[in-house]
Amino acid sequence: MSVKPEPASALFAGPFALATLSALSSPEGPAFPALVTADAQVLDLRVALDDGRLTVRDLLDRWETALPRLRALAGGSGPGRRPLADFRVHAPVEPRQVFQSGANYRRHVIDLHVAHRAPGDDRPEEERRAEAAEIMDRRAAEDLPYVFLGLPSAITGPYDDVVLPAWAEKPDWELELAAVIGRPAHRVSVEEALDHVAGYTIANDLTDRATVFRRDMPQIGTDWLRSKNAPGFTPLGPWIVPAESIADPGDLRVTLKLNGETMQDESTKDMIFDVARMVSYASQTARLLPGDLVLTGSPAGNGMHWGRLLRDGDVMDGSVTGLGAQRTRCVAEAAS
Repeated sequence: MSVKPEPASALFAGPFALATLSALSSPEGPAFPALVTADAQVLDLRVALDDGRLTVRDLLDRWETALPRLRALAGGSGPGRRPLADFRVHAPVEPRQVFQSGANYRRHVIDLHVAHRAPGDDRPEEERRAEAAEIMDRRAAEDLPYVFLGLPSAITGPYDDVVLPAWAEKPDWELELAAVIGRPAHRVSVEEALDHVAGYTIANDLTDRATVFRRDMPQIGTDWLRSKNAPGFTPLGPWIVPAESIADPGDLRVTLKLNGETMQDESTKDMIFDVARMVSYASQTARLLPGDLVLTGSPAGNGMHWGRLLRDGDVMDGSVTGLGAQRTRCVAEAAS
């Protein structure tokens, strides 16, 4: 099932975005790459570009030549355009790799540091907050983002239900700005990094807080496979908005509402490492490929902060300035 978004005056910044859609009239029909205009009209890019096997990732593979054609199509007119309301919206791209970032919003990290009090740590909250702030300052000075890998199989659509696994004791939300790679990037500098970003989208990087740290062997640290990669734990989209339509990714508002109540509401200005530094850092080790995602971390206001974690029936509304909005409903997995 899916929860449709509430109407909005503008779907996204700029004249067009990329999406992956399927026709509501043919539920079993194939998904296809689409150009969506700001006035909610859809153009099937398989037809417009005369390629019946085309995907959004194919377009990103040849982004430098595809972008001018997409601009022309967005500015043109003619037959073949249909209203967005006729289609189901899927995750906009199937990435080969998902690079996730932790501890990248200053206030969020300090809140988590306080919430995850180590056993026996009876220091006052003010002291522990000061310690976290000092750690963040040191990380920023040493230019060491915290990047790890997620699974593409955890990705789901922006309006799809999110199944909360029966084993997940503390499922939490983490709304994030995600950069979408448009040119291969390996060992690129910070100054070059944004040239490799095709566009931006929204990701909700759900996390089961109870399984982040290994209880059986704390020496080995975090378990991101278990805590972040259940099927559907990364609602993505609805669109990829071209980078040229986003004036400053370092000045966007990230907002998540739970059942209508605002939980996260922060500017990307609070990021310790901006998009360019994240992409450059990941590329020093890995080769980033077109269609890959670089999630840039989540701001303060997650469930651990509020003492209110996700449960059956919750509805999350997430938005990022210029990138649209997603709406997902939580559904408890039936106990085995």
